[in-house]
Amino acid sequence: QVQLVESGGGLVQAGGSLRLSCAASARTFGRFAMAWFRQAPGKEREFVAGIMWSAGSTNYTDSVKGRFTISRDNAKNTVYLEMNSLKPEDTAVYYCAIGGQVSRWVASYGYWGQGTQVTVSS
Repeated sequence: QVQLVESGGGLVQAGGSLRLSCAASARTFGRFAMAWFRQAPGKEREFVAGIMWSAGSTNYTDSVKGRFTISRDNAKNTVYLEMNSLKPEDTAVYYCAIGGQVSRWVASYGYWGQGTQVTVSS
């Protein structure tokens, strides 16, 4: 059983920054792909960013490219999402997920965290 615990969400003004963290209990964390998704009220959960186990390959949805950065520290079993130049449309519950490879599809990930709320005020 893998447990994922997100932290770092909160309320920030437009243009501000937040750093999300996701700590994983997986003993073989370094072998998995990690991703961040988000879900706004009334909308489907959407892919935000993903990173392969080697951290050499990352993928972002177009709306966050140049503003968000995903990274991981395999020694700490932790993946991060650095979010800069935040916009009101970034407001959502952010989830981390673990899977075999980076994918934009929710079904590709076997384990999910409980989510952390990010609210960006205008």
